[in-house]
Amino acid sequence: MKTDDTAAPAAVPTAAYRNLVVATVGFTLTFWAWNLVSPLGGDYRERLGLSSFQQSLLVAVPVLVGSLGRIPVGALTDRYGAKLMFPAVSALTIVPVLLLIPARDSYGAMLAVGFLLGLGGTTFAIGVPLVNSWFPPAKRGFAIGVFGMGMGGVALSGYFTPRIAEHGATLPFLVVAVALAVYAVLAALLITDRPGRPVPSASLGRRLGQAGRLRVTWELSVLYAIGFGGIVAFGVYLPTYLKSWYELSPTDAGTKAAGFALVTVAFRPVGGWLSDRVHPALVTAGALGVVALLAIVQAFDPPLYPGGTVALLVMAAGLGTASGSVFALVAQVTPPAQVGSATGIVGAMGGLGGFVPPLVMGAIYSAKDSYSIGFMLLSDLALAGCVYAYGRMRTS
Repeated sequence: MKTDDTAAPAAVPTAAYRNLVVATVGFTLTFWAWNLVSPLGGDYRERLGLSSFQQSLLVAVPVLVGSLGRIPVGALTDRYGAKLMFPAVSALTIVPVLLLIPARDSYGAMLAVGFLLGLGGTTFAIGVPLVNSWFPPAKRGFAIGVFGMGMGGVALSGYFTPRIAEHGATLPFLVVAVALAVYAVLAALLITDRPGRPVPSASLGRRLGQAGRLRVTWELSVLYAIGFGGIVAFGVYLPTYLKSWYELSPTDAGTKAAGFALVTVAFRPVGGWLSDRVHPALVTAGALGVVALLAIVQAFDPPLYPGGTVALLVMAAGLGTASGSVFALVAQVTPPAQVGSATGIVGAMGGLGGFVPPLVMGAIYSAKDSYSIGFMLLSDLALAGCVYAYGRMRTS
């Protein structure tokens, strides 16, 4: 059922843009923190003597926890608002970021801290209901797409973290901790919840149950698990893939992974913008169809220049577009008071979609010394999502 708020004013208040900018900055910083382990994964592997699977698990644990954490955080945002939740979560993320310093010489300690670091990945479920509440229906797709550009924190991490580490092994953690502390203060001062926003009175469990009973919640979850899950999977595993298969240095691999992430960031608002003009399901189907085709190309192990580079960048564009269009659809079909809860569930499934592929890729590479099977699996999933979005979601 479509639930566009026809009472919402056509004009966008200035406060909407202020909240959009501040929320996007916060999303970027917390995503950088969330992805701190991945760019240094090669270093951890060599220093701690890890197998490919152990390294994959190390970078995937924060993804898993951050994904599942979006479910309660989204529901709490519905209840308490982003003005409280954004600075609180940003400040709490400082703790695991600093704990990475004493934990870096122990694999067990790194896994434990990675579990806590997952908190940084939950802010997506705070920002979407905030942005959704401030913008009228006709502009929500683009606005949420702009907010989604905060996932560029993965690109920032991939590019800057190894370079900062060259000047001091613990320096990246200190820089991110300070940035989060400054942001938490600014967020407390600048973020405002929309006056008159619907505040649910039901318990957390009941609200999650209501969102979970919406069929569209799970349909969107599957599509987002493919789109955004693919982005997260590439974000955490692409440096390892480039280093292992194309024999790049950690710095070069991080730079190229950052380029991939930047393309996904740039195309996320494109997906939202297109969805404001064309049905989001059609945008999603087209984007996933492109991903399916290029994943097959990459499965045949083309040389990095130009074939592999073109295939990876076009896949990045498709995944970014699909991520933006799926959440444009969330804004269309979810009741306003349940946007946070639904966002939490859909966002969690997207993150979980990013948790499994690095483990699969690591296991396949360890067993077969090849990544081709992994890319063919991605192609199959993207094609299935393309068909379902076109055949079923156009009627939502």
